[in-house]
Amino acid sequence: MTLAIVLAAGAPAAGLPTGTGEPLTDRLADQLRRAGADRVAAVADLDELAALVDTVTGPVVVTGADLVAHTAVLRHLATSPVGPTVALVLTDPPAAGRTAVREERGQVVEAGPALADATGVFGGALRVGADDLPALAAAARAASSTAPARDASGTAPARDASGTAPARDASGAPAAGPAVDRLFAALTDLGTLTFAQRVRLLVAHRVTEPAELAAAEAAVAGVDEDRAELRLSVKERDDFFTSYFVSTWSPYVTKGCARLGLTPTGVTMVSVLFALVAAVLFGAGGRPALVAGAVLLYLGFVLDCVDGQLARYTRHFSAWGGWLDTMADRAKEYLVYAGLGYGATHAGFRYGWALAIAAMTLQTVRHMTDAWYGVLHDEAARRPRPAASGGGIGGKLNAASTRVQADTGSVSYWLKRTVVFPIGERWALIAVTAALFGPLVSLVSVLVWGVLAFAYTGALRTLRARWMWVPVLDTVDATLHRDDGPLAARLPVVRPMGPLTLAVIGALGPAALLVVGLLRLAGDGDPGGLRWWLPVALLVLLVAGLGAGAAHNGPLDWLVPAALRAGEYLFAAVVGVVGGVPAWLIFGYVFVLTVHHYDLTARLEKRQAAPPLHPWTLGWEGRSVLLTMAAIAGFAALGMATLGTYLLVVFVASVVLAWVVLPARATRTAAVPVRGGSPG
Repeated sequence: MTLAIVLAAGAPAAGLPTGTGEPLTDRLADQLRRAGADRVAAVADLDELAALVDTVTGPVVVTGADLVAHTAVLRHLATSPVGPTVALVLTDPPAAGRTAVREERGQVVEAGPALADATGVFGGALRVGADDLPALAAAARAASSTAPARDASGTAPARDASGTAPARDASGAPAAGPAVDRLFAALTDLGTLTFAQRVRLLVAHRVTEPAELAAAEAAVAGVDEDRAELRLSVKERDDFFTSYFVSTWSPYVTKGCARLGLTPTGVTMVSVLFALVAAVLFGAGGRPALVAGAVLLYLGFVLDCVDGQLARYTRHFSAWGGWLDTMADRAKEYLVYAGLGYGATHAGFRYGWALAIAAMTLQTVRHMTDAWYGVLHDEAARRPRPAASGGGIGGKLNAASTRVQADTGSVSYWLKRTVVFPIGERWALIAVTAALFGPLVSLVSVLVWGVLAFAYTGALRTLRARWMWVPVLDTVDATLHRDDGPLAARLPVVRPMGPLTLAVIGALGPAALLVVGLLRLAGDGDPGGLRWWLPVALLVLLVAGLGAGAAHNGPLDWLVPAALRAGEYLFAAVVGVVGGVPAWLIFGYVFVLTVHHYDLTARLEKRQAAPPLHPWTLGWEGRSVLLTMAAIAGFAALGMATLGTYLLVVFVASVVLAWVVLPARATRTAAVPVRGGSPG
């Protein structure tokens, strides 16, 4: 944050003296500096604010002059990682002139002076990202005039489907009340995506008179700010195992890490090391090693929670840190699967690696559906269905889910959160079963619970998605997230069947051949005789490419990326079984594929650009064609090892480019002064 603006217009409390004698406006300015603002400006009206915003290029915090809050509240608003534009939302009773807010999934979807279904009130402060500064300036000018708020094209957009215009009084002038409220309402009218920042454990109130000011100051003084921040480092809603077996004591570790000066990234790397050692111990076998591995796995998960808590406690957020945390979580889990697979095989079970590959494939496909279902829900929140469409089983399931989620701490609440097999429960299950029964039971347990959880979430989400009917792949680069290559782009488009149907058909070919190959292998037969069936399986897989150029606007098309991942991973397994590739090498190749695909998902969730070397990854269909050629030529193992190494090198190079080279180049470019004057 570089600029903070205090907007005093319409706030009668601006000149009130605080308990220390200084005006409330001056104290807010001082708090904003302590919250991280490089510069604080006080403006008298919205036109002055608009003119000032026109001159800046970085994020801006705007606050009214009637806010009494902990400095941490302003610091959390200024550093919130949820999105570029964030508004403070309170649960205070609505007051005259104040803006009511309706939220969906943490997003402000409506704001106005009187909302029948309001979920909170605007807290009089917001942070606006650099990309939304033009909208902020336009909103300021619209709110200060009698004209309706207009977008960049000069069109006056409606607030909602009913065509409601920005709030006005009876004379047609802007609605009375603090200018910051009118500004926020106008910004919402312009369609700016704004996330809600709720106040929890800390104190924030808007005041209008001396008695309210005194009461708010007393409330602020009654809360230990640092202690509250440490408690706030723990997620408000987490899973059962994490809530009761980790978060009850992890804040003490977080506090210690902060005192030692450790960074969240440093804690993440230590947690990776713990998981790696645990995987080695699981592979070594023997009761002492299995118990030690289980303990290290648990401690590694604690540190996995601590890195996020440390980031929230110290407010050290970065795009790199968020990306690394997502990637490290999956890498740790799959390294543990590798240790369990090796351990089960070493203990005499023939298909230990096969179970590990199955667990990794299942979990990756599940994660893909989780990520895209989250995107679906976020998009649905911005485009809510009319009230008349609330019937049907999908609508009833949606309402039931909302009721259960609101009943925090109930049996149904914890059952709902646990049955989906979240990461805390997965790691707890692995640790307990590995220590007590060994790697084989651990892998089987993960697969059984994972399949049941996938069936449960898949069925319910399908019904709810059909009810919502919100396309999401058409809102992003579908080619990127499908992971299509040059060949898929050149295939003809088959529109009547839809991209999801084609992707599912594509996955069935490899699945059928894999079953036949495994049955032959189990019967001590030679699956190598199926080598000439690989082109047939490849052709079936390529059916999925016939939907590459089609519109992905069906109610279930958010499942397309997951179906494509399943198809490619199954085909790689088929090539490995038919081509006699060592099981550990098949696992390694699929692991590299998952890293590549998680990179795409992490960038989607963190709103980051595509990997700079993505075209070099060849696409799912290109990689599958190369594997087929190598297998037919009799070099399946060499081909898989070579292609996997190539993809890993491309991934590492892409990471270095995205997080080291390109940012450094951008910094140097920004530091070069622009020379003015006309050429001589």
